[in-house]
Amino acid sequence: MVLSALGFALMGTLVKIAGARGFPVLEIIAARALISLGISVWDARRKGIDLLGTHRSLLFARGLVGFLALMCVYTSVIHLPLAEATLLQYTHPIFTVLFALLALGENVSRNTLICIALSLIGLLVVIQPDTFFGESKAALHPTYTALGLLGAAGSGAAYVIVRKLAPIEDSSVIILYFPLVCLPAAILLGWDTFVIPVGIDWLILLGVGVFTQLGQWGLTKGLALHNAGAVVAFSYIQVPIAGLLGVLLFSETPSITTAIGGALIILGALLNSKR
Repeated sequence: MVLSALGFALMGTLVKIAGARGFPVLEIIAARALISLGISVWDARRKGIDLLGTHRSLLFARGLVGFLALMCVYTSVIHLPLAEATLLQYTHPIFTVLFALLALGENVSRNTLICIALSLIGLLVVIQPDTFFGESKAALHPTYTALGLLGAAGSGAAYVIVRKLAPIEDSSVIILYFPLVCLPAAILLGWDTFVIPVGIDWLILLGVGVFTQLGQWGLTKGLALHNAGAVVAFSYIQVPIAGLLGVLLFSETPSITTAIGGALIILGALLNSKR
């Protein structure tokens, strides 16, 4: 999960750079999916397994939910400070635990309940109530904040589907279905807004795909070994990494409220992981 967090942090940084260079969200998703699809097909063929798997409806659902969540997450990453956007994304344990309870019947421990409570308090501190009333200059943009939270909910649902699939499908097949759904969906919905990459743009888009694959591999392996509500807590190392990258690359200085709220969210995650 630590390797997964590092991959996703670097991916988010490159997504923000690509957005700043004028690439639309759907094109970034398409580039990511194309690279991921090629690597996933190679990996599945190397193992000699059926590319389409056996539980195809559930695999397709994982790809579709992931695509919708990804559109929300990428939009928030491009338009919000990197640290804050990452923190919004990492409220997904709240949704993961809820969906795991409803769909998988997983037990919710005391530590998990504490994690949810601290995450909710931390979330309120980060976004501030003024975010949705426009009364503070420090408040985050309400639309992109809402999209970030919606993306977190979609991520939570996708993680639970992965948890359901992990014991019955090979990890390479599970990973494959994400780009298999994302690529045609992104092209169909956004082909008329695509921009032709020039020079270093190719490396930026390539990096999005490569680091995504690294993150997905680590995530899928982690979910195959541990409880869905607990394992995602280890990925919270992405938050300080994203904050550091935001400072170094985008001159973004996280506010005091972000630091306090982020500390509460991470504390809840660490308590949850102890069980």
